[in-house]
Amino acid sequence: MDKDDIISTLNDLIETSKDGEQGFRTAAKDAKASEVQQILTACAESCATGARDLQDLVRGLGGDPERSGSVSGALHRGWVEVRSAVTTRDDAAVLSECERGEDVAKRKYKEALEKDLPENVRSVVRRQSEGVLEHHDRIKAMRDQYAART
Repeated sequence: MDKDDIISTLNDLIETSKDGEQGFRTAAKDAKASEVQQILTACAESCATGARDLQDLVRGLGGDPERSGSVSGALHRGWVEVRSAVTTRDDAAVLSECERGEDVAKRKYKEALEKDLPENVRSVVRRQSEGVLEHHDRIKAMRDQYAART
C-alpha cells in the first residue's frame, strides 16, 4: 500500500471519528438521564482523541489531515436534530441512534483493517477499532436497559 493510500484511509477514519464526536455530543444534549449524558460525552471525547491520534499519523506521513466530519455524517446529525424537534425522544431512542452511528464506524474500521497498513498504523487503527466495539456494546446494553423501562 503506498503512502497516499494510507493517508486516504486514515483521513476516512478521521472523518468517521469526527462524525462520532459530533454525533455523540448532539446525542448527549438530547439525552435526559445524567448517566446517559455522561457516557455519551465520554464517547465524544474518546472519538476526539482518536481523531487527533489519526491526524498525527497523517502528518507523520507528510499528509494533510482531515479536520472535519463527512457530509453524510452532517446529514445524519441534521436528520437526528430534525427528528428530535418533531418527536418525543427518550433515552432509548437517543441510544439507538448512537448505536446506528457506531455500526457505521465498526464497518469503516473493519474495512481499514483489511488493508495492508504498516504495523505502526495498523496498531493504532486496531486499538481504535476495539474502542469502537466497546462503545457499541456499551451503548447497545444501555439502550436495551432504557428500552426495558418504557
